Amino acid sequence: MTPDVCVVGSINLDLVLTASRLPAPGETVLAGSFAEHPGGKGLNQAVAAARAGAAATLCCCVGSDEAGGRLRGVCRDAGLGDRHIHVTDGKPTGRAVIAVDEAGQNMILVAPGANFALSPEMGVAPARHARTVLAQLEVPPETVAATFRTARDHHATTILNPSPAAAATGELLALADYVILNEHEARALGGAEAIFEAGAGQIVITLGARGSVHVRRGHESHAVGSFAVAARDTTGAGDAYCGAFAAALARGGSVHDAMRFASAAGALATMTPGAVPSLPERAAIEALLR
Repeated sequence: MTPDVCVVGSINLDLVLTASRLPAPGETVLAGSFAEHPGGKGLNQAVAAARAGAAATLCCCVGSDEAGGRLRGVCRDAGLGDRHIHVTDGKPTGRAVIAVDEAGQNMILVAPGANFALSPEMGVAPARHARTVLAQLEVPPETVAATFRTARDHHATTILNPSPAAAATGELLALADYVILNEHEARALGGAEAIFEAGAGQIVITLGARGSVHVRRGHESHAVGSFAVAARDTTGAGDAYCGAFAAALARGGSVHDAMRFASAAGALATMTPGAVPSLPERAAIEALLR
């Protein structure tokens, strides 16, 4: 079966700590609780796409450790399968430490581990058979570039979420039909004009509770509002947006429709703590849209 969405990216085990407020540099703040959740931008976005109704697959790399085995099970349970999950003995499975305050804001530290063992050859294989290929930059940029070149050779739509923005090269931006990023990442890359100068096709800038904006070179920008919800934890909201956007686009929806669908998914993701646990099902997204 041809996947609607192939996600090439990171997979981590997240340690989430909640506290009344986030610490300042050099300060210790006692956390009220902690929990372990599956995460990583690649896994989050692939699960988001699957729950949003897409036939999705994930290409990633884990270590030959307990965490890697656990995450492979998460992928199978989410309907992603494990055909393109590669296991390396050389590095541990990626980890992230996430601090969340009572307002739902977060701080994140990531140890990539096995994610940086994801090679171009690994990414190219599933890209030959997908309609839409979505990638982030928590894996080697050369792997994303090779994957996008193959995807374009096979007439797939490429979507880049340049996070972290520091890893985004002009070549990667030029290989992206869509660039989805938040306003901090947009500023780090010099703004929309600089992203277009690098060769990107279209840009979607997410603005949190203020919605998102679609920008095409030479056209007037188009804004889509967000949805008012009782936010508890913003972790994973951006990934929910990216995965849902890819799913909607792969179904043949317009950019405007994909943005509304993704905005609803992102809003719902803020209502539940954790990344993967917060990602909404298609029925919930459509109910919020109604």
